[in-house]
Amino acid sequence: MLLENTLPVLLARFDFAWITSMHILYPPLTFGLAPLLLFSEWRWMKTNEEHWYRLNRFFEKLFIINFGAGVATGVTMEMSFGILFGPFSQAAGPFFGQILGYETITAFMYEAGFLGLMVFGWGKIGKKMHLFATANVVLSSLLSAMWILIANSWMQTPRGVKLENGSFHVTNWYTAIFTPDMVYAVPHMVVAGIVLALFFVAGVSAWFVLKGRHVDLFARPLKYALLAAVLVVPFQIWLGDTLGVVVAHDQPAALASMEGHYHTLNKDGSPNTGWHLLAWPNADHTGNAWAITIPHVLSMLETHTLNGKVPGMDSIAPKDRPPVVIPFYSFRVMVAIGFFLWFVALWAAWLAFKGRLSISSIAKNKWFLRTLVFSAFLPYLAIWTGWWTREIARQPWIVYGLMRTAQGMSPMTVGQEIFWLAGYVIFELTVWGGTWYFFSKIIRKGPDMDSPVVGEGHEHLGHLEEPSHDESASPRYVRPA
Repeated sequence: MLLENTLPVLLARFDFAWITSMHILYPPLTFGLAPLLLFSEWRWMKTNEEHWYRLNRFFEKLFIINFGAGVATGVTMEMSFGILFGPFSQAAGPFFGQILGYETITAFMYEAGFLGLMVFGWGKIGKKMHLFATANVVLSSLLSAMWILIANSWMQTPRGVKLENGSFHVTNWYTAIFTPDMVYAVPHMVVAGIVLALFFVAGVSAWFVLKGRHVDLFARPLKYALLAAVLVVPFQIWLGDTLGVVVAHDQPAALASMEGHYHTLNKDGSPNTGWHLLAWPNADHTGNAWAITIPHVLSMLETHTLNGKVPGMDSIAPKDRPPVVIPFYSFRVMVAIGFFLWFVALWAAWLAFKGRLSISSIAKNKWFLRTLVFSAFLPYLAIWTGWWTREIARQPWIVYGLMRTAQGMSPMTVGQEIFWLAGYVIFELTVWGGTWYFFSKIIRKGPDMDSPVVGEGHEHLGHLEEPSHDESASPRYVRPA
């Protein structure tokens, strides 16, 4: 008999939840901010306006710190698969190992190579080559995120594999990669990173405007980021809705957990279509002790009909039912943040329409600017809660419907679990603290407004002064200013 709710199992799950929760703070900003760096560099090349160059160099510093933290925590996360979930790693190796291998090649060879050119190539390579390097950093970071999401989506809706002798053998690579979850989960996460980057840029810019520092420089990215968010945020909400339909079809237990939906039918036999705004399960987890319910909304969300039947927890075997409280409330926090960010973006659009986001008047909108600084942290919370919803609602499966979490964990004692948990907590907090220390240091210092703007490359070589009188004299090397 498989014992699932034992202390070692719970510790392994908590340990990995901690590792993934800390790691996911960094990659979304990496692949979300990279396109904005590309845009600012392209605008600088097209317009030759210095402020685009200054903005690019400033936010590039924050990008580099975030990238380094993502690499450090990402390597730790991949290492923890073998330590905490060795049997799963061995069983899923034929698929999972290949996909993570592609991600490693993408991140550590393709991305790291062009990142070096992007960071250290200023003044050493031409403008077009530097823009090409930045574009490849964008592409490689998106590919890296894609491979990770493919691996996780396969765990959510596994396809194209056959479990034989304790190992997953790939029977169809196309269906194993392009699972129902992957089709919407990948763009949903990519757009989440873009939303995070937009509000990160807007929040940092708002802080400078509030402080009265470089207002003419940071008023522009603040305005442009939020006007872009007017379109990007509702698109993200739509992607979330379509992903919810996939969950309803392929992971009915996960959906029932996210919605606190215990009963498929009402007492009169009609479909239970009510959506719970707030709820709390009863003591024996057979229903809700109380709930604030809106009729028909759940059916409209999941079946796009008024009275469609949505499977409840009572249609799932008790041993296969996931927890309810965390997925239920984390899902609602994520959705609430999404709509709040859209409200902030619409607020910015209204101010822009009224002419109140101009350089001369933007600093007068104190409460708006304070809201932006606060809003810069909300996408992080939305990504966190969305990830918790996704992972906890999949329980008790590590590969949905094929391998249970308890089957995939390494046989460790409680003492060993605590040892690894303590080590990971210390490491992740150290990286997190260092990241925010350097973030705050660079932000407090502000952009470098004194250094010369680079040209077409080779500034590091100086130039050769032409001889004026004696044509036979050798040209003299002049150091650059």
